[in-house]
Amino acid sequence: MRAIIADSPEVLSWKDVADIQPDPGEVLIQVAAAGVNRADLLQAAGKYPPPPGASETIGLEVSGVIAALGDGVEQWSIGQEVCALLTGGGYAEYVAVPAPQVLPIPAGVDLVDAAALPEVACTVWSNLVQTAGLSEGQLLLAHGGASGVGSHAIQVARQLGAWVAVTAGSDTKLQLCRELGAEITVNYHDEDFVERVREAGGADVILDIMGAAYLDRNIDALAVDGRLVVIGMQGGVKGELNIGKLLAKRAGVIGTTLRGRPVEGPHGKGAVVAAVAEKVWPMLADGRIKPVIGASLPIAQAAEAHRLLASGEVAGKVVLTV
Repeated sequence: MRAIIADSPEVLSWKDVADIQPDPGEVLIQVAAAGVNRADLLQAAGKYPPPPGASETIGLEVSGVIAALGDGVEQWSIGQEVCALLTGGGYAEYVAVPAPQVLPIPAGVDLVDAAALPEVACTVWSNLVQTAGLSEGQLLLAHGGASGVGSHAIQVARQLGAWVAVTAGSDTKLQLCRELGAEITVNYHDEDFVERVREAGGADVILDIMGAAYLDRNIDALAVDGRLVVIGMQGGVKGELNIGKLLAKRAGVIGTTLRGRPVEGPHGKGAVVAAVAEKVWPMLADGRIKPVIGASLPIAQAAEAHRLLASGEVAGKVVLTV
């Protein structure tokens, strides 16, 4: 089979590699498309190695057709169209994945488009609902509102009955966020998100991709009893936390990742995937939410896909087709 090999961050080559077979409890998927995530860019740069035992090949989500079943797998069938949350291995013609991390294609969603869903859907549901407890009437602030995660978070939060504020870097991206349901849109180049969110009473939940650079201002933007959930470090890894502000607001700061979780367990990837299938997939099937895809490229152009994502030139997800 063929897979993308990262010779350097800028040189991602589509090369022959050893064939793979599913282990017991795994499903082998013939890949139709792979979603591109910022974690992929970090791995290609040597800054985010896969967890022990995971594939060295880049790629955290795919869609495709089941090609083979490992021993003990009974809930899936060969030939079935699926998508999957991965720990690695997605930039390839075939990928093996634990059966609990496989999802059906939502009704009405194109097979290729479905590759843009597993990572964002699982990230958003696990963080906004399972971790932060976002609920009806609360205010969510999502940084990077036009990103893959941000665009999905807006839609899910609105379906939960929450209000949504976002930050983004262009009027075009902010317009997309408004079309998806965001009520408060802030261009971070020339507006203060803290002031705008405080005018609305403060954010009950903040979904943050920036990390250190926004830490203090995020605390300022929180409402009393608010929860700051940090899922990215685009703005650095070390920041100063004012404990006094935190205590005064009875606020929480939570850092989470999805990739390194085990398959099993109450907080494992299998449990997250099952919740997404139950709660989010019906929203996709009836059109209440939709995949937001900004670019689709052949997988041999993975380096260009990474450049596009890093540049911020596209809104929504970038997808690689196989």
